[in-house]
Amino acid sequence: MRRLLALSIALAAAPAAAQTALPLIPMPARIAPSAGTLRIAAGSLVSAPGNDVGAAKAAKLLISQVQKDRGIALASGAGGVIRFERDASVDAAEGYRLDVTPQGATIRAREDRGLIWGAMTLAQLLSPDARFGQAVTLPAVSIEDAPRFVWRGLMMDVARHFQPVETLYPIIDAMAAQKLNTLHLHLTDDQGWRVEIKRYPKLTEIGGWRTPPSSGGAPGAKVGGFYTQDELKALVAHAADRGITIVPEIDMPGHAQAAVAAYPEEIGVLGDRPDVSHDWGINPWLFSPSDRSMGFIRNVLDELMAIFPSPFIHVGGDEAVKDQWQRSPLVQAQMKKMGIKTENQMQGWMIAQLGQYLSSKGRRLIGWDEILEGDVPTSASVMSWRGEKGAVEAANKGHDVVLAPAPILYFDSLQSDRSDEPPGRLSIQTLEQVYAFEPVAAGVSADNARHVLGAQATAFSEYLATAKQKEHAIFPRLSAVAELTWSARDKRDWKDFVARLDPQMLRYQREGIAAADSAFAVNFRMQGSRGDALRSGKVMLAMDTQAGAGAIRYATNGKLGGRSQAYSAPLTIRTGASVEAAAYLTDGRAAAAPRRFDASRAALLRATASDLVACPKGALGLRVPLVSGQSEDAPAFNVNIFDTCTQWADAPLGEAKAVTIAVARLPRHYGLAHEESALRAHYAVTAHGELVVRAGGCEGAVVGTFPLPDPKSAPNRMTFSAPVADQKEDANLCFQFTSPLSDPFYAVESVTLADRR
Repeated sequence: MRRLLALSIALAAAPAAAQTALPLIPMPARIAPSAGTLRIAAGSLVSAPGNDVGAAKAAKLLISQVQKDRGIALASGAGGVIRFERDASVDAAEGYRLDVTPQGATIRAREDRGLIWGAMTLAQLLSPDARFGQAVTLPAVSIEDAPRFVWRGLMMDVARHFQPVETLYPIIDAMAAQKLNTLHLHLTDDQGWRVEIKRYPKLTEIGGWRTPPSSGGAPGAKVGGFYTQDELKALVAHAADRGITIVPEIDMPGHAQAAVAAYPEEIGVLGDRPDVSHDWGINPWLFSPSDRSMGFIRNVLDELMAIFPSPFIHVGGDEAVKDQWQRSPLVQAQMKKMGIKTENQMQGWMIAQLGQYLSSKGRRLIGWDEILEGDVPTSASVMSWRGEKGAVEAANKGHDVVLAPAPILYFDSLQSDRSDEPPGRLSIQTLEQVYAFEPVAAGVSADNARHVLGAQATAFSEYLATAKQKEHAIFPRLSAVAELTWSARDKRDWKDFVARLDPQMLRYQREGIAAADSAFAVNFRMQGSRGDALRSGKVMLAMDTQAGAGAIRYATNGKLGGRSQAYSAPLTIRTGASVEAAAYLTDGRAAAAPRRFDASRAALLRATASDLVACPKGALGLRVPLVSGQSEDAPAFNVNIFDTCTQWADAPLGEAKAVTIAVARLPRHYGLAHEESALRAHYAVTAHGELVVRAGGCEGAVVGTFPLPDPKSAPNRMTFSAPVADQKEDANLCFQFTSPLSDPFYAVESVTLADRR
């Protein structure tokens, strides 16, 4: 009970919204504590009515979850201390009641999902702390609960980087444990077609594989993969047993290059056969709106519906640049014959036709918010990703909507500015920012708020190549989504959530989920410039964590241990020292892995890609790997793909006699569509361009000019050095590459200044 008591103490000071110290995510609708306790240990029996299949499945899930998260083996049997019962008086479809008394625990619900969610609540109560394998004493309590929204989801992008089916099962289990009920699978895109369609085998034979992009040398072997229909049916059944619906997405009319590569004559617009794309972003290939193409799509949807019983089928609709349609005499003739004046209206007609077809099969169409540009009927549901504007417009027009807005719910966005974050988008979205998101956007009228079905996180995978990288990006931010989509708005409280997230982080660990500790890791904030520190021989260092959980302790010139000190205010250390720090919880555990700050002169005279900033009029938008599909988090480079220019701000040049720049050549694999005009070319004066280094900013004096090698034959990592002995003070050090836009692009990996001393 020590950990539970610690949570009680922590939450006693929390705002009134915090009802209880119970370690639950999401926060239930109503909690009523009562007198007494109930002890649950290995061998405690779990009972369900003998003729109730749904209750039996919920009981089995409870036993499995408790074994996984607590390490105690419950058993099935009559007369159990834990009982599942049907109760028609539970009004909400997903609602449940959980009563814990000294005599036992009873879960009641009207429907199967309610029994599952009640089981997951009890499983969380039975894993409240770090004492794995030990019996649990539960406080007597009555919980009445039901969700705020009917759509509580996560989108997994398995098209950009194929993800083996076995790695999806732990994601589903972790979702169910927190009452999320929708897994949206992004199954097709320009870079791959991932679902077997038996009528059209080339969709996977050709469309499921791509040649990776090159940074100059010979291309590598093809990469990819796909799911068989049997694999997906098994996944659907596994999810359904856990209260989760899998919503499939076949993207159209855009993001169609993999499909067109497989069947250009059936669905292509201009008759050409492209390669399956390795370029992230927007590519020009579209599905044709011809009768033949529409018949092809309906056939695909038939097989898709046979795999996925989901009421909703997602048809994409996003980022479809219409240049192919505009340049096609056949499409233009079709539009004229139909009296359609714009290509957006043509897309609207196409989506409406598919919506009617799905409706005839008892299904509902949902698409990204661009489908609104084609005046689709209100029977089409809208998933708003371009901020919240699409949700407001759609809901006020009478469409049902799901909120999935960028950047706040885009989980390929980094969680911190730390250098140890894996690749992703540099639009940082912290755990706290995600938790603060409100699905009913301002601007949705009170009458139309009923059209907001809920919200989901999206994990697009251009920069998330492995299952573990995806887990790092998704968890624990998905815990915040679980709460904001289930719990009433007035039940949500950030500090309360952080306290309840601690036992959830333990559950992730036991479940083998590689949840990020970014919100709990110590951040080091050096006060003043590096030059000041090098000249004075002292560094002032502040420390914090995003979540504010625990008390920070640190050790200088060694590892954390018995000699660590409590941090309370910025401290001053000598150059040459190091600091290791972590935030510690009340039971003595570190909330995150210790982080280290190196204050040696060598470290202060070195910058990595994460220390660099954008050049004037630019912005660093992406953190990219050295090689597409890279399985390791590093090396990674913070880049502006529109202008390959970065700076080391206030570099301590006055303390240096020379500079060495480590450079990497990266694949230029970005489909920019109409944004190509924003690319900034720099005049090259050698065959393959140069790295131009300037001191005093990007208009400053040239420190060195280094011709770049032939990408076809040179390694993709190299170093350049130049003297900087004439520099007297700190100054911005600018790195500008002038390689042609047709070539791979370059980024600075690190900058090392040679010490004058």
